[in-house]
Amino acid sequence: MKIFTATSCKFASMKRLFISIPAAIIAIAIISSFLEKESIAITTKAALGKKLFSEKILSKDSTISCASCHKPTFAFADTSAFSIGIGGKLTKRNTPSVLNMKNRPYFFWDGRAASLEEQALMPIQNPDEMGLPVEEAVMRLNESAEYKLLFQRVFKQKPDAKNLAAAFAAFEETLETVDSKFDDWSNNMGKLTAPEERGRQLFVGDKAKCFDCHRMEDFTTDEFKNIGLYDERKLNDAGLYNITKKESDKGRFKTPGLRNVAVTAPYMHNGMFRTLEEVLNYYNSPDWFVDNSINRDDALKTPLRLTAQEKKDIIAFLRTLTDKKYVKRQ
Repeated sequence: MKIFTATSCKFASMKRLFISIPAAIIAIAIISSFLEKESIAITTKAALGKKLFSEKILSKDSTISCASCHKPTFAFADTSAFSIGIGGKLTKRNTPSVLNMKNRPYFFWDGRAASLEEQALMPIQNPDEMGLPVEEAVMRLNESAEYKLLFQRVFKQKPDAKNLAAAFAAFEETLETVDSKFDDWSNNMGKLTAPEERGRQLFVGDKAKCFDCHRMEDFTTDEFKNIGLYDERKLNDAGLYNITKKESDKGRFKTPGLRNVAVTAPYMHNGMFRTLEEVLNYYNSPDWFVDNSINRDDALKTPLRLTAQEKKDIIAFLRTLTDKKYVKRQ
């Protein structure tokens, strides 16, 4: 009887096994079909770069992708002062948005990359971010049947460091935003409110001095500036100096563009300001925040003396720079 029971159990187990195998095959077929359709749609460098932007196998422990820190829903910036990399490590600087990078002459807060292609591979190998040698990242892509197929289709060759960087760059070049309330106004397709117009006039005027550094189509001169957030003690990130080793470059950082600035908080290279109000308060009276800053630019040697209403008006104008797809995040 025991033998019969055991045999029956064994038969029942085998029956369940044979029933589950077809179900598993069907499930695999459905998933494969979905992936195949997704892959078929990828025929350009930009489309491949978009897929790679969210690919976690490009990090050492396969937990982090570019999109982990450059969050698409937050204008491709992060929402905290420092981003979390592999193993819970924090980045050394605030993660900037990668929107509107197509026409930039250099990249990162200290300008250490001269092209989007050069920039794209640096986070992969950075030990505090994705922590994976580029050679190993390429090896992983070559071990993937899907990526081998996609790179062959797009580049006519297998994955390597050069075409990996090219795919990333092609995707980032598509991330241009020109559909804001300000763009409507500048194209005579819309109007600014009274506070927004007052803010615009302050922005371009001599009192607030915003336009000195934030102009051109993306509201940046692409220059390096020391706005007073360096004192060699508590604020000891020397910025551009780390690249050039010139004393005059201590505390200087790349001037970021202001498009979508209302949705890319926190601000500055160290993320020390949580809101645009705090940023305006700082520019209004830098000495209240940092004593004995080193090499601060002449434009900020004296207080701006903006009134509370003037600061509100400038912020109202800055909000008009948000692309319509991100307005709900303001």
